[in-house]
Amino acid sequence: MIIVLKPGVSDEQVNHVVQRIESLGLKAHLSRGTYRTIIGVIGDEAKLQSTPLQAIAGVAEVIPVLPPYKLASREAHPEPSVVDVSGVKIGGGYLAMISGPCAIEGAERLDAIAGAVKAAGANILRGGAFKPRTSPYAYQGMGEDGLKILRDIGDKHGLPVVTEVMDPRRVELVERYADMIQVGARNMQNFSLLTEVGSTRKPVLLKRGMSATVVDLLMSAEYILSQGNPNVVLCERGIKGFDNATRNLYDVAAVPQVKLLSHLPIIVDPSHATGRPDLIPACALAGVAAGADGVHIEVHNCPEQAMSDGPQALLPEQYAEVMKQIRSIAAVLGKKVSPLPAPVEV
Repeated sequence: MIIVLKPGVSDEQVNHVVQRIESLGLKAHLSRGTYRTIIGVIGDEAKLQSTPLQAIAGVAEVIPVLPPYKLASREAHPEPSVVDVSGVKIGGGYLAMISGPCAIEGAERLDAIAGAVKAAGANILRGGAFKPRTSPYAYQGMGEDGLKILRDIGDKHGLPVVTEVMDPRRVELVERYADMIQVGARNMQNFSLLTEVGSTRKPVLLKRGMSATVVDLLMSAEYILSQGNPNVVLCERGIKGFDNATRNLYDVAAVPQVKLLSHLPIIVDPSHATGRPDLIPACALAGVAAGADGVHIEVHNCPEQAMSDGPQALLPEQYAEVMKQIRSIAAVLGKKVSPLPAPVEV
């Protein structure tokens, strides 16, 4: 950390800042220039997090050397992390293909969709049992009954399952059924929820908030990591923009930016980013080409009957074609779709 002092700072003020730093068990390196005096702080910057140095008389600016998202940063973990979701690897050259309907609507329908997406190459099944909707009158999901269906269908097809949790009080319930817990865009900065899922040790799919910066996303991941859960996968799913041609603004540049700043895997969700099936294939390929560790796509076998987000879902045959294209791009980049774990003999 570097502390920049104000012009004309007195010796008494400088000494006070130095003493405050040293009282925390850190070292202070004083450098006096013609126009500015700066103090370099050597040691664990975490000791300064609860100390308002900028409130000390004579201090003009406090500049951290390390990013505030220490556990999520490249400095803390130079090599890319690989997250294992019940045998499916995400990161390190392995791609997660997460697909399924927006909402769980019943066992028969989910069974048909799961069979189709697995045949196309999906390796994680998704489906919402608790749905965060803009309107309180919209379909809110099947709750625990939906979780039971998701677990049963996932087991039938040998697919790990991921579903969203919205309430810290339901984390234990969702953990009981899911292989991976999703924290949605609306809850990206629900810090109580992040702390709770961080204590589960289950892999967490953390979606970027609709108005969140990349640093905001990494700071939210830090909440989960700080609880001792290293299994965090980030997701770019579009942010708010001014152009209503698409549902959201697909920030594909966030993928390489995260790769530069963090060791955590990141996937893309072109379904929520665009809201348009005709744009999903191209945006999925763009995400993989930019370095994404997987793609999240909503699939439904009858979108016109979908209880949630039907207009943005791909048909199974459309998803199968996208998967062929993704495999081609992945091969060029030296990546591959993570294989499903071998079935366990009973």
